[in-house]
Amino acid sequence: MMRRFLVIYEDGLNNLSGFAPDVPGCASTGHSLEEMRINLREALEFHLEGLALDGQPIPLATTRLIEVPEDGFAEWLEVPLPAMAEMSA
Repeated sequence: MMRRFLVIYEDGLNNLSGFAPDVPGCASTGHSLEEMRINLREALEFHLEGLALDGQPIPLATTRLIEVPEDGFAEWLEVPLPAMAEMSA
């Protein structure tokens, strides 16, 4: 099972950073947009797996609109849900 999360990317001086508003505490960085997507997808997968292992609910993707920084942009990023979370979803 997959779930889409809205993610926000911001330009830094030497890299990009990104986060998903619906998954507090999960962020990542990268030197290019492609690296940023890969790193943030991996961070989301790892974070969701940790939540599932701790018996915590997987956040719903509820954010539909957010103010995006002038030097950033937003897109949907699809990640697989942990197998143990699929049983309770």
